[in-house]
Amino acid sequence: MGPDVPLLNEYKQEFFWKRFPQTVLGGPRFKLGYCAPPYVYVHQALLFLTPWLLGGIGTLLCQLQLLQELHAAVLSGLLMFGAAAGIQALAVYSARRSGSVERLGAPNVLADEEEVEFTHCVGPETVRFIAPGKRFGLNTVLHTVLAGVLCGFGTWYVFLGRMTALYGSVGTSLVVYIASWVTLCTAEYSLIVNTATETATFQAQDTYEITPLTRPIYIFTFIAVDLADRFTSPFPELQLASQVLHVLFLFLPLLWALGMLSPLDALLLWGMEQTLVFGLGGSPMSSNLRLLAMFAVSVAVAVCNFFIPSTLGVVLFSVSMGFLLSLDLSQIAALCRVGPRPASGGSLGRRRGPSPSPPSSFGWRLGCREALLYLGLLVVATAEAGLLHHFLAADPPQSVATGPQAPIITSYLLLSLFVLCWVLGEIQGAYVCGGVLLNPLYPRGISNVQTFNQSSRGLHVAAAIRRVLLNLVSPFAMIAYLSTDSSLQRLHTASLSVGVTRAFRVVWQSSEEALLQMAVVVVVRLVAGEEGLPAWDHLGTAVQLLLLGLLSDRAVQFLSKLKFSLTVLVTSWTEKKQRRQAAGALLALNASLCPLLLAVVVLSALLAAPLLPLFTLPVFLVGFPRPQRSWPGQVGTACPCPDSIFYQQMSGSLAVALRRGLARGSLGSLSPGSHFLGRFQDRMVWIMILERGYGYCTVNIKGLELQETSCHTVEARRVDEVFEGAFERTERLGFTQSLNQHWGNALIPCAALPVRVYSDARNVLSGIIDSHDNLRKLQDDFLKALVFLLQRHCVEKRGGFAWTAEEGPGVGGRKSQASQPAQSTCNQRVDTVIMESNVSSLKLRQDSSSLTSFGDWSDEDDLFGPQQARRTVALVSTEAQLGQATLQTGPSLPGSVEMDSLFETMALSALQPLQPLGLGLPAVDKGQSAKVFAESSGSLPPLHFSCPQSEGFNLPTGWRTAPLLPSRLQQLRHLFPEEWFRFVLGQFAPAVQDVACDDMTKALKEDQVLRDLHALVALSCVVSLGAEASFTSPSYVYRLYCGDVPWTDGLEWLSARKDLYHLTLKAFRFGFKLLFDQASLGPVESPEELFSTLEEYERDWYIGLGVERGWHDSILQEKPFLFSLGHDLTMGTYTGRVLSLQDQLVQVGRLNGEGVRGQWANLSWELLYATNDDEERYSIQAHPIMLRNLTVQAADPPLGYPIYSSAPLHLPCL
Repeated sequence: MGPDVPLLNEYKQEFFWKRFPQTVLGGPRFKLGYCAPPYVYVHQALLFLTPWLLGGIGTLLCQLQLLQELHAAVLSGLLMFGAAAGIQALAVYSARRSGSVERLGAPNVLADEEEVEFTHCVGPETVRFIAPGKRFGLNTVLHTVLAGVLCGFGTWYVFLGRMTALYGSVGTSLVVYIASWVTLCTAEYSLIVNTATETATFQAQDTYEITPLTRPIYIFTFIAVDLADRFTSPFPELQLASQVLHVLFLFLPLLWALGMLSPLDALLLWGMEQTLVFGLGGSPMSSNLRLLAMFAVSVAVAVCNFFIPSTLGVVLFSVSMGFLLSLDLSQIAALCRVGPRPASGGSLGRRRGPSPSPPSSFGWRLGCREALLYLGLLVVATAEAGLLHHFLAADPPQSVATGPQAPIITSYLLLSLFVLCWVLGEIQGAYVCGGVLLNPLYPRGISNVQTFNQSSRGLHVAAAIRRVLLNLVSPFAMIAYLSTDSSLQRLHTASLSVGVTRAFRVVWQSSEEALLQMAVVVVVRLVAGEEGLPAWDHLGTAVQLLLLGLLSDRAVQFLSKLKFSLTVLVTSWTEKKQRRQAAGALLALNASLCPLLLAVVVLSALLAAPLLPLFTLPVFLVGFPRPQRSWPGQVGTACPCPDSIFYQQMSGSLAVALRRGLARGSLGSLSPGSHFLGRFQDRMVWIMILERGYGYCTVNIKGLELQETSCHTVEARRVDEVFEGAFERTERLGFTQSLNQHWGNALIPCAALPVRVYSDARNVLSGIIDSHDNLRKLQDDFLKALVFLLQRHCVEKRGGFAWTAEEGPGVGGRKSQASQPAQSTCNQRVDTVIMESNVSSLKLRQDSSSLTSFGDWSDEDDLFGPQQARRTVALVSTEAQLGQATLQTGPSLPGSVEMDSLFETMALSALQPLQPLGLGLPAVDKGQSAKVFAESSGSLPPLHFSCPQSEGFNLPTGWRTAPLLPSRLQQLRHLFPEEWFRFVLGQFAPAVQDVACDDMTKALKEDQVLRDLHALVALSCVVSLGAEASFTSPSYVYRLYCGDVPWTDGLEWLSARKDLYHLTLKAFRFGFKLLFDQASLGPVESPEELFSTLEEYERDWYIGLGVERGWHDSILQEKPFLFSLGHDLTMGTYTGRVLSLQDQLVQVGRLNGEGVRGQWANLSWELLYATNDDEERYSIQAHPIMLRNLTVQAADPPLGYPIYSSAPLHLPCL
């Protein structure tokens, strides 16, 4: 797509220009996309002006001195209450009169408006169009009462007398009065008539009708300040604030239209988060419930500090509570849970990603070691604080230079610790000095994990020293400094109580930031010298630290937002694919309005609100303040797909690697809201820091799509270039060459982390699967693998388990000593055990009178070239594996086509409504074939083995009942590998012998009855699978590998024996894998090598298809290797895919967090308000500098589409 793709398509432009005036005015719809009678507009205009008319009555009576201000305001409020009640009653009456029992749904901001046919000026459709009414009766009463209260207080707020008293000019007062009533009318209309769709939208649906309350709440805030000014003693600052707010009151509709004022839910969460972090020393939380609980507890601690009479008690209480609240309290909650925890390998269909099971190393779970460590730290910290405060706290305020020796020592100790920790942390990453210069100490050009770890030993030692200094030494040094502070003697003020609560907690909650802030305080005091700074010193150390924490955070935000804005500005011109026709005009406009641009950046930084680039163009707005997580939903929602399993597997190992990186400081200074991007092969991992405390960090890991689109590919290529510049350059560089060539990019490389992941290799099998020499060997390899698996199956079954009923009764034969079935220990089970579609076809053909007409027909005939195997129920359904009934399927005829369902989990023929009608074939007696098999099973003679130990290798009786002619099997007897059978028997013989004996093993090998039994079963399976002749067609081999077996005489018999069918299909896949390995690595030269190869397949490999449940389970169980065979229809080639589990270096870089928040804010505005869901819209196109497409993908659903998202992961960082 070119750069001049429309920002909004024509339909959305029309929709937007209908919605935006409605938002500005608070709800009236004066612009419709169709013709409406004039009375529709007249009714809306009258309702919009009704609050002004009713408030004007009170104002007029007050101006005529017929009523006092209070009484006039009450009168206006009562009149508005009556009008609002009448409007709501009319809405309810019209809804009932319409006769439609229709429940009002939650307003959906993504839904377009529908055309309404009006019949009468007061018809039900007219009333419902103008005043839709409320969903809940409680809201009807509440909003009606609130409308009256708002009108009464609003009338009092904008009285002309009050305006004249504030501004001293009748003309100014009249202008403010008129404009103020416009603001009040927009709020009243939105509250009681029709709620406007706000540009500041946090939730996709307003389920509980909170949006109508947004505008009145802001107006009540303005009124509260005015009332405080009226009824308190003269306070110049308060009067000035009232004057300013009266002027700002006029611009509220503009602020609402621009989306700068938060919705109530976002405002509440943002306010609690800001207060918790900067007022109480906490951290943003990973969920709304945790935020609410932590906020309540932290406020209670601050209140307790205010009322504790003793300063020593305040110090001890603050130190202990600060330490306890900074710990990972979720571990305590996990201990209190009752019942088993869910397995980590959950279903991919769940919206919330399962969290990997934590390792058993220190810190992952709260145990005795962790509890003892925390208890020891708490005891030492409280003892230190109490003793130092009791003996060394100075009564009068003293400077650093003239005070006691203890504060001087701790001051210099804090400075030394800060410098040392900063230096040791800076050298841990790939870049130093804020990502500008390459770190010469960081190892580069190394792909082997062991070599990389050896090269990083020096950095690891430095990181260990830094970890001890930062986590163990620094907190106690800071506590010592705070405990001896003289300002603690003036504790009983609100500001100092809050400051002390924060200071003693942030020491543990964020030790690195606290160390920086205390270092700044020490430097200021050292620079000020003996004279000091009276105003600054009067605040006290605790309040100084609070202000410094707020100032440093806003300064970092300002710099990040400024870099983001400059990136958007510059790249809109330098990137040709981003250069629109209006790019030059926008650049000139921003240059001419540079002070305004800086003001927008500063305001967004002060409010901790995202800087919103409209449509990601250099048109900047201040987004509404919202929590750091940016999204209202629960962490862990995703849009799962089959590729999600790779991210689910690597999330556990990545969490361990992140824990090490965070503890060592190689990812830089961490704060909640930081974003990181990891890259390995075709996988993109998005990591977000949710929460930070003492010794732990909570993260969310998201996986982005693997099926790369063109936009995804462009940005992924740039990500690779950025990482190559940081990690692949091995030559010694000068100063200019060591500069970061991609410093302007949103991604700054940090470190390479060793993670246990699957490496994906795909090979084209041309020359292997189509080679006649290889295909001729496949039959022999198949038989050898089948012989191996049959004997291994017997060994696994030996242990006191009987054959299942479906395997056939043991009439006339020797029964096994076992009495109950057992599940095979084989990990490579195919998803279902019966090929339902094929079996249905077989039954129809066997009962058909024209059965013999198919005798000369073979699916091996490749008339139309290679065909993709039908994905039948047997490949992808999971019901049979779980013991549930499988779906019944219709018949499958030669040449018919099986269409895949949307989710690729079952064939459409498996769905009941789509069953074919039989196409004229006779009816099927489902019990006939089973009856015949039972009769043939009962007529079998007993087996008399020459060796007693042969019973351990006996096969179920039902496996000897193949409906095949003995002469046919006798003709194939030469195919049975007898020497290989004896060799395998010798290898497995010790497993069935109580005492190892060479004579017994020899007797086993010479048992002719046992050998004939295994030959009979193996050759029956070969014939039933249609493999009695040499393979000549690659397409036939592919179909057999996929389990899409053509009809043969014994296929129904084989499919009815579940375990045998599994073993046969598994043996064929083993045989193909042998063919693949021998073609690639050379032939197998000895039986020992072949046996060890098959044992390795059984132990370390999953050989199957990528759509099978066993494939996914093997990935979660971390099988070392996986192999699958595929067919590329577009290229007409067959491909082999090998997954290898190994430790690889995943390159991780830090993203500009403010750039991410700004793009997410635009995404929220564009989709939830402008409903611009066009998949080719401009704001989703590839941007190699901002990584716009990847950022949109990483947003939470429904706006983004990550294919995997973990639950919050709590990582120990001690």
